Amino acid sequence: MANNDAPFGLRYVRNVQGKYNNAGQSRYRLTTSDTTNTTKVYQGDIVTQNTGGIVTRIARADGGSATSDIIVGVFNGCFYTDPTTSKPTWSNYWPGNAATDAIAFIYDDPFDVFEVQADAAFPVADLFGNFDIVDNTGTGSTDSGWSYVELDVSTGATTATLPMKAFDISGDPENSDMSSANTNVLVTIQNHLLGQKQVGLA
Repeated sequence: MANNDAPFGLRYVRNVQGKYNNAGQSRYRLTTSDTTNTTKVYQGDIVTQNTGGIVTRIARADGGSATSDIIVGVFNGCFYTDPTTSKPTWSNYWPGNAATDAIAFIYDDPFDVFEVQADAAFPVADLFGNFDIVDNTGTGSTDSGWSYVELDVSTGATTATLPMKAFDISGDPENSDMSSANTNVLVTIQNHLLGQKQVGLA
C-alpha cells in the first residue's frame, strides 16, 4: 500500500536510552534586542547555533559542513511579544517578525529519537546511514505550524557531519511500506552540539 505523503518535519518519539520519557525541552533565544531573525522556523525544523546568541533554522545542504551548522536540536514552538499587538504569543512556528524577545523551545537531548518522512522509498539496507534533509514544497505550513522537512534518501553516506542517522523504520501503518516513497523513518541527530559525531554505515 502506498505511503501517505504528509511531511511534518522531525517529530519527537522517545529517548534512545529507554529511560523515563519526559519529552524535555530547553529554552533558546530566537531574537534579542540586538539580533533580529527574519527566517521562519517551523515545528519539527532542525535548528543550528547562529551569531548573536540565537538559534535559527538549518537549511538543505547546510548539512553540518561548518561550525555554524552544528545542530542544537529540533524546534517545538516559541513564545514572543507580538510587535503589532503587544500581546504575549505562543506559536508552533516563528513567523520571522520584529519581536525582540522570542524564545524557542527545543528538543536538545542528543539521545532523542525522532520520526521523519523520507522523500523516497527507504530500504532496510540504508539503516545506520547518515542523511541530509530536504524541503518538500516550501519550508512549512503557517496554518498548522508544521515543518515540511523530509529525509533526503539520495544523500545517504558515511559522512559524519550529515545531520541525521537513521536506525529503524517507523511502525506507523500508513507510512511503513519500504517499497514506496514517503517511508517514515526513526532518526537521531548526528551532528549535535552536545553529542559525539560518528561515522555512518551507508
